[in-house]
Amino acid sequence: FDFTLYFFVTFLSFPLYDPATALGKLPHPEGELSIARATYNHNIIYMVPTLGSYSVDDIGLIKAPDQSLWFQLYVNSNRSLCKDLVARAEKIGCQALCITVDAPQLGRRERDMRNKFTAQKPSVQKGQGVNRDEGTARALSSFIDPSLNWDDLKWFRSITKMPIVLKGVQCSEDAIKAIEYGCAGIVVSNHGGRQLEFSRSGIEMLEEIMNELERTNNKDKLEVYMDGGVRRGSDIFKALALGARGVGIGRPALWGLASYGQDGVEKVLQILKDELVMVMALMGCPDLSYIRRDMLITKDLSNHTTIVPRNEMLNGGYVPMRPPISKL
Repeated sequence: FDFTLYFFVTFLSFPLYDPATALGKLPHPEGELSIARATYNHNIIYMVPTLGSYSVDDIGLIKAPDQSLWFQLYVNSNRSLCKDLVARAEKIGCQALCITVDAPQLGRRERDMRNKFTAQKPSVQKGQGVNRDEGTARALSSFIDPSLNWDDLKWFRSITKMPIVLKGVQCSEDAIKAIEYGCAGIVVSNHGGRQLEFSRSGIEMLEEIMNELERTNNKDKLEVYMDGGVRRGSDIFKALALGARGVGIGRPALWGLASYGQDGVEKVLQILKDELVMVMALMGCPDLSYIRRDMLITKDLSNHTTIVPRNEMLNGGYVPMRPPISKL
């Protein structure tokens, strides 16, 4: 099976990328370094986070010379700091600037607030007097500028040659506006479902956005990616069928990292590859170009419900085993 494709001008072996996840040392001491090494071994994009335990410079020291990286930016009110971060990302060879737009502040994460984890800070917050009494998320929010708006994109284009991707687009109107403001791509995402309760899932928003891009003849003007809720190879297939160029996985990679470090991340990536091979084989798709929209039934997508057929073989086809009756 041929999974090769381009993300912008980057040739990759699989339609998957690892999105930016903060504080990689929480699950494992090697944190982002292990994720960077694992993604390189599988020839997929690693999106370097602003609020990582390791800095962008640390990633630059261990990255392979031909490794494909993007840089995720939380915009700070201090634009000089933003400019410095972008310059450092360019210096280590990042090929796209992904500006997070779905988090003017981080959501109210009550478990985190009760836990009050204070053992570590992101590399960019070292030396700053950050209040961590209300948990990690609230502390990270202090870095983010809530006044970020469309007009700021002109300034970002003036300080970098990297293509700009808006990370966290959630409606078709903003997708069209991203084209008007010169963005090269968008990531359709609800920030892992941790921002606004009852917000739509990435796959649901993806359908609306791709329909509008097709209706307005803008489909070829924007590269569309999606993250959130991807747990199986079949999920990757669904997103590609709806029109996404690639999908991001955050939590699964962190689960692998927490369990077995770099080997765990690589195992997760391999499982997803193997599952996509199976799905494509059963759907008659020898390569990615064969995946079509009409292979999906999406009529219940916005209802958030689906009818699951009864498993007759499990429930009625076999006589259930009964435990032996005690003679005591």
